[in-house]
Amino acid sequence: MHDYKWLHEYCLNRFRSAAALESRLPRPREPDDLRAVSDDRYLSLISLRIFRAGLKHSLVDAKWPAFEEVFFRFDPEKLVLMGGEHIERLMQDARIIRHLGKLKSVPRNAQFILDVAREKGSFGNLIADWPITDVVGLWRYLAKHGTQLGGLSAPRLLRLAGKDTFIPSNDVVAALKAQKVVDKVPSSQRDQAAVQSIFNQWHSESGRPMCQLSAMLAFTVNH
Repeated sequence: MHDYKWLHEYCLNRFRSAAALESRLPRPREPDDLRAVSDDRYLSLISLRIFRAGLKHSLVDAKWPAFEEVFFRFDPEKLVLMGGEHIERLMQDARIIRHLGKLKSVPRNAQFILDVAREKGSFGNLIADWPITDVVGLWRYLAKHGTQLGGLSAPRLLRLAGKDTFIPSNDVVAALKAQKVVDKVPSSQRDQAAVQSIFNQWHSESGRPMCQLSAMLAFTVNH
C-alpha cells in the first residue's frame, strides 16, 4: 500500500504548487466550535442533509427558510410534539418539499437529538468528542439511532457540520479500490475498518485532517 508521501507528491504534481493544493483543501471546525453549535442548528443540518439527498442542493437550499418557519426553527422540544395531523398539513404546503418520509424524519430526529443531549449535555458534545480515528463508528451511531442517516448521509452530514471526516464518494472509493484497500463501496464494518485504518495511517504520517486526505485521494481519480 502506498504511504502518504505518494499521495502528497501526486497532488503536488497535479496542482503544480503547495499553495495551489492547499487552496483546494477543506478545513474542519475546531471541537470547541462544534460544541458551541446549538441543538436546534444540528437538527436543521440533519434535516437539510436528509432533504438534499437525491435532489439538487440549490433547490432545497432555496426553500430552507420556509422549512425553518414550518418546523419552528427546528426547536427539538417543540418538534417532538408534532403529530401526524401536522405532518399531513405540511404535505399540502407548496413552500416546502413534500416528501412524507423525509417530513416524518424531522420529529423523529428531534427525539434523537434530545436523547443525546440528555446523555451528553448537548448534541454538539457528541460530535466534538468522537475521535476521528474511529469516525466510521460515528457514522454507524448516527445511522442506528437517527432516522434516514444511513449510507453517505452520516458522513455528508458531518462534513456539512464541520466535523472532520473522510467521505467514501465515488472518486474516493475508486482510489481506494485502485490501492486495493477495498474492492467495493465500504458498507460492511470490515471494509469500513480497513478504510479507517489507511486514513489513520495517513493522518499519523501527515498530521492532516481526514477531510483533506479524503479530498487529496479524490484528486487522484479521473485526471
